[in-house]
Amino acid sequence: MDAPAQNVDTVGWGVIGCGWVARDFGIPAIRNASNSRLVGLCDRDGDALAATLPDTSVPCRTQRTGELLRRDDLDAVYVATPNDSHAELVSACAEAGKHVLCEKPMARTTPEAESLVDACRTAGVRYATAFDQRFHPAHRRLQDLVADGTLGTVTTVRIHYACWTPADWTPDGISLDNWRVDPDRAGGGAFIDLAPHGLDLTQMILGEPLTSVSALLQGQVFDYPVDDGAALIARSESGTLLSQSVAYNCPDVFPRRRLEVIGTEGRALAVNTMGQDEGGEVTLTRSDGTETAIDFDKDRSPFLGQVDAFARSVRTGEPFPFSPAHDLHIMRLVDAAVESPSTEVPVSPAPAA
Repeated sequence: MDAPAQNVDTVGWGVIGCGWVARDFGIPAIRNASNSRLVGLCDRDGDALAATLPDTSVPCRTQRTGELLRRDDLDAVYVATPNDSHAELVSACAEAGKHVLCEKPMARTTPEAESLVDACRTAGVRYATAFDQRFHPAHRRLQDLVADGTLGTVTTVRIHYACWTPADWTPDGISLDNWRVDPDRAGGGAFIDLAPHGLDLTQMILGEPLTSVSALLQGQVFDYPVDDGAALIARSESGTLLSQSVAYNCPDVFPRRRLEVIGTEGRALAVNTMGQDEGGEVTLTRSDGTETAIDFDKDRSPFLGQVDAFARSVRTGEPFPFSPAHDLHIMRLVDAAVESPSTEVPVSPAPAA
């Protein structure tokens, strides 16, 4: 798709980190948002930088962060680098007076996340975390089904979000650096990478916070020094239960992206809506047994919705739909869940008869 015509009353974006998520989803969203324009690309990896829009003229293409941040036509920065660099880069953007949309998780730990939020608050710039799935039209429809009472009293949310990520995984063959399985750079494995999406979506769909959480991590298939799977349980403010499984050890050919919201009057099942892509299916089963497909815009990219919302917030001054305090709560849930294995009660098997 060609980028739409843009005018000077648009948000000038820079991208720091030209990995596959930025190249395949974030940058196309910026280029296709009517309220945005791309003014700069930055990555310390020259190969990744060269592979990003190789046939397109971009005003700034650099391996030096400072060069990008000094640009007068730069209003906002999309940070899409490994987790260990988020706090430093977001703080640098804030100090330069640039608004920041930072990939999830916010950072490796809650204290790191708090530091970057403080830096943005002190500098008076806007900050948001790039939970693109908040803007998937299917997930917005689930939110509506809860809010309008279609599902009755919601009792349970179930999520299975998984993929196959061996130690040598690479999404595109450009970079062979799988930092997601490096504990120092990622802060964890499958859990910190995938579970925040489910925590965030559950809060959004229910319209209330999760207030308690626990998790068990596993390292069952791969021998890298981070978890390759996890199971999480949580409770919302009103008592709805969340059960979520995430994994790096699930073959991609298996069903691995399911989001189910169950209530006393109906059950909504979203299949293949979690992830970076548009589309998927949502089915509503009512308590009388009738089943219907739920319509939503299957062509709208969740990344486009995210970029549009953040740019609109920057340009108009209206609040972004999700506050930094909301995002910090997700980080605190992640930290609390990881610290919770002491709640596991061992039960010895019965002796053989």
